[in-house]
Amino acid sequence: MNFETIYATYWQKIFRLCMGYVNDVDAAKDLTQETFIKVWKQLPKFRNESSVGTWIFRIASNTCLRQIQKENKMPKSGLPTDIKEEISETTLENDVYYLYQYISELKEIERIIISLELEDIDQKEIAKIVGLSESNVRVKIHRIKEKLTQKFKKNGY
Repeated sequence: MNFETIYATYWQKIFRLCMGYVNDVDAAKDLTQETFIKVWKQLPKFRNESSVGTWIFRIASNTCLRQIQKENKMPKSGLPTDIKEEISETTLENDVYYLYQYISELKEIERIIISLELEDIDQKEIAKIVGLSESNVRVKIHRIKEKLTQKFKKNGY
């Protein structure tokens, strides 16, 4: 598979995965771009030991986790937290917007798992990506969905 095909096939999926981590359109675009730069550089070394999708999602997950670690090390500014950002370029419907917001509030491993599940990645592949057993992934997906449902109910949905 060449890079152009990979990019066309996975860009939206990787963007949504990154949205699950950062819940910010611009930051998610940056992380998606960074992921594809890594894919571009590493593609000649790809050994087909896993599917291309599994490999790319692992790169994206690691890229997002490193970004979160960097942000946690940086001192927080005194910006007010109650300012709502308008989403202009990418129009996300309210439900989807809140879904990404609630996903971003989950633990890191839960964010990875549910973001991959939302991309219809096979649970066996998710297990490979996150390094858990398939049965453990299945249980976690069930619990994560319960958490998300509770968050929607709590906020009037």
